[in-house]
Amino acid sequence: MLAAADVTARYRGADVLTGIDFTVPPGAVVGLRGESGSGKTTLVRVLAGLLHPASGTVTVDGAALPKRGADIAVVFQSPRAATNPRFTLRRIIGEPAAIRGDRPDLEALAATTGLTPDLLDRRPHEVSDGQLQRACLARALAQNPRYLLCDEATAMLDAATTAAVMHVIRSRADTGTGVLLVSHDEDLLGATCTRTTTLAGGSIHPG
Repeated sequence: MLAAADVTARYRGADVLTGIDFTVPPGAVVGLRGESGSGKTTLVRVLAGLLHPASGTVTVDGAALPKRGADIAVVFQSPRAATNPRFTLRRIIGEPAAIRGDRPDLEALAATTGLTPDLLDRRPHEVSDGQLQRACLARALAQNPRYLLCDEATAMLDAATTAAVMHVIRSRADTGTGVLLVSHDEDLLGATCTRTTTLAGGSIHPG
């Protein structure tokens, strides 16, 4: 289980999250909703080990979370901020797995997110935001993470692609991957998630 216990996180000296208790169990798709500025992205960063909490703890399957969780992959809302503009999509998708010594089938992974083989040798400026976001999702899946954190990952996708991507994510959950799905789309959360939590004013609210 990926778990935050009594976590407080600060940004520029101000508390963004306060006393957060939050879990993502293996094999579950947990939804998180909240207004812009409520702290959703900050919570994702804390859970991923990208931001150290001011207080409280984050654990992965009972072990302390290292600075960067090797078993956690993240898909952020802005794909252009999350990719190297000099890399091809093929390299973007495959590089994290290659660093770990893995050799996933990149074309198969790309296909599951709706990317065709002809797009893989293009660079970010040669594809749309939606196509680049699909490459970011394929990159996350290529790492075969135990926990997948999606921060508004479908915001730039059309309805048909969103449905296909959600099918892939649910399939991963069925094999034991824990998924956090952050979204403003209530229909998407209701159709996909095991449970959904609200974040407001930096605090967790039930339902």
